[in-house]
Amino acid sequence: MIEYLGRYTHRVALSNQRLVALHNGRVSFRWKDYRDSQKQKVMTVSAEEFIRRFPLHALPPGFQRIRYYGLLAHCQRAAKLHRCREQLAAPMADPLPCPQDYREFYAALTGDNLQLCPECRMGTMVRIELLPPCRTWRAAQIDSS
Repeated sequence: MIEYLGRYTHRVALSNQRLVALHNGRVSFRWKDYRDSQKQKVMTVSAEEFIRRFPLHALPPGFQRIRYYGLLAHCQRAAKLHRCREQLAAPMADPLPCPQDYREFYAALTGDNLQLCPECRMGTMVRIELLPPCRTWRAAQIDSS
């Protein structure tokens, strides 16, 4: 299954050049039979079957065709980067210290302290209350009470 789907990582499942004919409600298209020495063959199916099959090759919204491949492929990233460092005689990078809080992380990156008052830069910001989101102007216009 992975080998089959892997053929569609850089291209669409069916280009216009592969469509052969549409006659009497039947669609003919060329396909490559990888099990038979990669021979080009023609398949004819009903238009309904063609329309049913084609969207099966489209990714759902939010999915990406390719994320990382090669050296950055997730499955072997650590081993390949280690091998690259050996070949380049590059030292292993020191891992960044993991801060306990996002405010500490932000301060380490930018030098700006989120806990200080943005106006006077002296006092400490303390959350007193968390306000719920306000209604939008459209909701306020619709409400006639």
